[in-house]
Amino acid sequence: MHLIVVMLLELEELEDYSLIGIHTSEEDYRLAYLLNKNLNTSFSKHHLHLDFKNNNAAFSIYEFFDESKQQDNFLISNKFIGNYTQVANANLFSDNISYSTTIYLIPEKKRVDFFLKIEGGTLPDEIKKIVEKLNDIHQIITSYSINPSELKSKDFLIF
Repeated sequence: MHLIVVMLLELEELEDYSLIGIHTSEEDYRLAYLLNKNLNTSFSKHHLHLDFKNNNAAFSIYEFFDESKQQDNFLISNKFIGNYTQVANANLFSDNISYSTTIYLIPEKKRVDFFLKIEGGTLPDEIKKIVEKLNDIHQIITSYSINPSELKSKDFLIF
């Protein structure tokens, strides 16, 4: 009887998905490689990108399905750096003005470079272990758990 109560308490702690913020200067493909190497995962490029902001930004996605835990894992870029050209004047001596801008998937987390989204039942202790493993990777500056319910733009992470 006591064991059943403990199991029920653990199930109540489960959420729809867990979210980890990752700070790194690595490119998306390189980070996916590092996660595969150090976390025993098999992230591969998802066939679609997240397109937002009137199709002016595309955020890369890598996916890994963990058969043993029945969990979908997504590595999602939070930043898109776009280069744009604008014609200043439409005459013989017109100049083109080039500029770049950064667009964020989750604007309230501008310092986060990538999100690791884990769909399926994940206990807080499991997330803590994943964060510890991520922080042991030298190319990752830091990583930490993020409460999705506290994000204003959390709907952008539902796909």
